[in-house]
Amino acid sequence: MTGITEAPRLTPAARRVLDVATELFYTRGINTVGMELVAERAGVTKKTIYDRFGSKQRLVVAYLRARDARWRDFLAAHQDPDASPRARIGATFEALDAWMRQENQRGCAMVNAYAELSDPEHPGRAVAEEQKEWLRDLYTDLARECGATAPGTLGSVLAMLHEGAVVARNVTGEADAALTARAAADTLLTAHGVPDA
Repeated sequence: MTGITEAPRLTPAARRVLDVATELFYTRGINTVGMELVAERAGVTKKTIYDRFGSKQRLVVAYLRARDARWRDFLAAHQDPDASPRARIGATFEALDAWMRQENQRGCAMVNAYAELSDPEHPGRAVAEEQKEWLRDLYTDLARECGATAPGTLGSVLAMLHEGAVVARNVTGEADAALTARAAADTLLTAHGVPDA
């Protein structure tokens, strides 16, 4: 699934449109933001947006892919490739804590988009699904590298802890939700036979 993070080549005008759409879609919601507002804020015409992206659907997909790429880069920057797999699992929750404090004030962009895009055929829903599958696969791969007794099960549970931390922070205001999830992950790793890092 590496294709999801490949950024399209954008003209300067298209880059402005995507930057503006990213900010507006995330802060105001996809369905409440019209193309007129995106065009006005980006300093382009609606025709320019449609020339560059083809449709609002495709602009939404570009927004979600760009947001996902930014998250993956952020997560990678918080990983030490020389650390043990167990330490790298812990680092994912520490990265999530930092991300939510800096970049994720309105919750997960993928979950928000999935909830807003009611048409099951909307391509933005597929981007959100792919992102969540990637996260589960990441945890499963790390669990397998740890020598966990049931890496698939453990990977799914770690992904649920991750997602639950996002909800807890953004819905209930639990500021340290990701660090609480990290502590729970440590307990799970021990229960699955993973030695301390």
